[in-house]
Amino acid sequence: MPCLIKRLTIDGLQPVDYSADSLARATHHEPRNGVYTITNTFETYKVLKLDAHLNRMEESARLAHMPLALDRARLRAALRDLITEAAFGDVRFRITSPADTPNDLILSVEPFQPIAAALIASGVRVVTVPNAARENAAAKTTEWMHDRDAIQKALPAGIYDAVLLDADGDMLENLGANFYAILAGELRTAGAGVLAGIAQQIVFEIAPSIVPINKTAVNVSDVPRLSEAFLTSASRGIVPIIEIDSVTLGDGTPGTTTRALRTAYTTWMQTHLETL
Repeated sequence: MPCLIKRLTIDGLQPVDYSADSLARATHHEPRNGVYTITNTFETYKVLKLDAHLNRMEESARLAHMPLALDRARLRAALRDLITEAAFGDVRFRITSPADTPNDLILSVEPFQPIAAALIASGVRVVTVPNAARENAAAKTTEWMHDRDAIQKALPAGIYDAVLLDADGDMLENLGANFYAILAGELRTAGAGVLAGIAQQIVFEIAPSIVPINKTAVNVSDVPRLSEAFLTSASRGIVPIIEIDSVTLGDGTPGTTTRALRTAYTTWMQTHLETL
């Protein structure tokens, strides 16, 4: 099923001059210079922390030296209209602001497919990518959306994602998610040099009652000592990691802390949904 893509201009929603069967394929038609955010709906028209997404878009634009001031009421109405027209039910949607016309937004929606329950139950395998720290990592730019596609396509079979390392081997973030590890009883995650995630905001709220947080990245040399790891993104929530660079974590199944955090995350999410 194709995705539905339109441009939101001063004249309202307008058609674009291309089509794509997924948001991933639509990426190739979007500008390399710009900022974006991506998330999904629940019960067709409900969203989670949309204002946080839009705040980050505006901050990303500032870091990229783009003048962007979102008309949020107008944007929400346009998203509702696009979701209604698409008739997909729950959707995954992307909002893109091109650098050359920042206030002419590209809105793209596709049917939302939650991460497979089997992957949550069994955990995923990841690899690390050396010397891959992103320039201007605090900004969610379309340039990175294009660049990470090459890394994604080069992942070996059976590998779900990659963890970007800096020059010192510190484990920063995944291709489109934040990375966390449990080391010596602490929840460790990079506090700098990464994109601050929206799902991460929820983790930072729920985690202190479950595990202490240390916003210091673990190093790739720590991998054999990690008891658990996971990644988070707005569209997937918490995804357990059970193997890094062929090193099995713990007993090779999602750990008790990760499962407790995922339960707390789901509960928080269900009580904080808002109507678009």
